[in-house]
Amino acid sequence: MNMTSYEKGLEKGLEKGLEKGLEKGQREILRMLIDERFGPLSPAVLERIEQLPAEQLRPLGKALVHAQSLRDLGLE
Repeated sequence: MNMTSYEKGLEKGLEKGLEKGLEKGQREILRMLIDERFGPLSPAVLERIEQLPAEQLRPLGKALVHAQSLRDLGLE
């Protein structure tokens, strides 16, 4: 069955929305975990987290397991 242009656009929009939602959730969890581990985060660190490309969020989460400081995470 062929999809109409509208259906293709709708599907693409839904996929983009899901990606954005997942990215937002990843950032929120990272902020929470980093805050729990190292204490309240400065506005500068929060801004760095917000500016990270989406593909760097998962590696940051893995690095958090072994990091001893915000500097180890590249956030300070």
